[in-house]
Amino acid sequence: MLPEQNGQRRCVITGLGPITCIGQGKENFWRGILAERSGITHVSTFDTAGFNAHCAGEIRSWVPEEFFPPHRLKRLDRYAQFAVASAKLALDDAGLEYSRDQPQHRIGVSFGTALGGVSNAEDQHGYFLKKGARGVNPTLALQVFGGSAHSNIAIEFGFRGVGTTNSNSCASGTVAVGEAMRYIRDDFADLIIAGGAEAPLSPLTFGAFALIKTMSQWKGTPELSCRPFDKLRDGFVIGEGAASLIVEELDHARARGAKIYAELLGYSLNNDGFHMTTPLPSGESCIRAMREALADAQLAPQQIDYINAHASSTQLNDATETLAIKEVFGEHARRVPVTGTKAFTSHPLGATGAIEATICALALEHQYVPPTLHCNHPDEACDLDVVPHHGRAAKLNYVMTNSFGFGGINACVILGKLRD
Repeated sequence: MLPEQNGQRRCVITGLGPITCIGQGKENFWRGILAERSGITHVSTFDTAGFNAHCAGEIRSWVPEEFFPPHRLKRLDRYAQFAVASAKLALDDAGLEYSRDQPQHRIGVSFGTALGGVSNAEDQHGYFLKKGARGVNPTLALQVFGGSAHSNIAIEFGFRGVGTTNSNSCASGTVAVGEAMRYIRDDFADLIIAGGAEAPLSPLTFGAFALIKTMSQWKGTPELSCRPFDKLRDGFVIGEGAASLIVEELDHARARGAKIYAELLGYSLNNDGFHMTTPLPSGESCIRAMREALADAQLAPQQIDYINAHASSTQLNDATETLAIKEVFGEHARRVPVTGTKAFTSHPLGATGAIEATICALALEHQYVPPTLHCNHPDEACDLDVVPHHGRAAKLNYVMTNSFGFGGINACVILGKLRD
């Protein structure tokens, strides 16, 4: 059954704007996926000698002047730069015109972030200690709050529709995409810029995650630090970046002749209600999230052709997600490819779900399943088809992407090829 049969407005993805450590912009990003190499490196912007973690997904080629004039840069910290620039990339990819002089009330923004401008606040605190309040950036108060993402996007492009930035930890980007679908289904907007952004690479923020021992302590070649589903995995690898997706009502997209990457079909969101960092051992809430997304999409489990797993490269998360997938998909769990792509991009927290939704949209376009890198020691507790080392061509009609974040937040989105 197709969504229009139950009277809902249909939602499609018409533009993509990733900014990651393996590439900026749709073409460079996809080339990074096809290269089958990680973008993870040793942290270069501060000394990690005092920490038990040393690797991250840094965007070393970032040149904000390519996107912003000097007067705008004064008001945008790195987090907001990523958000606005990724939105511009997606808008341009979608072939959409925009102007602050001609504001549009039926276009909105749904964004996500775990930490917002906290790293900038950390940096500015150093100036405060040296010079007092007069040493602090006078626009700091406008930069540190998470909502600066969607606010600056709206200001930059003249969008006066619904505007929100959620802060649902590592699930934020997926929640942003799912909520965009809801806004369009419920006729709040005809088009939503949906995505996530994160810039958490500063000493205190990095050290806080190292302190709770959730990050990989790998001391070898940094590219190997993130090893989803590998028996020797030892934690996630933090990173920075963003991705924006143009989510558009189907008839609106068709009327302007837009290229359509995928249709958004299903979404779910719940909470473990159990622990801030440890997943519910039974996987019950993850199971329910996937089942409810399938029900929203009106699909049976065996119709899913690819799962982009959360696969954070922690021992508990990967094993629990495997358990949940096997419970939801039954015998089909032995056949459906399930890959963890964080080994490419690291884990930019609240931006990750949007980045992985972008991967799913491109996987549908290219009929290609990206691999799970660095799964050199298969874990019997993760006995799925994880497509190790090298991607593969595949017939993809429907794909699922999972995000299971700190705080027990579980979000799931289902995309599909557009069908009349």
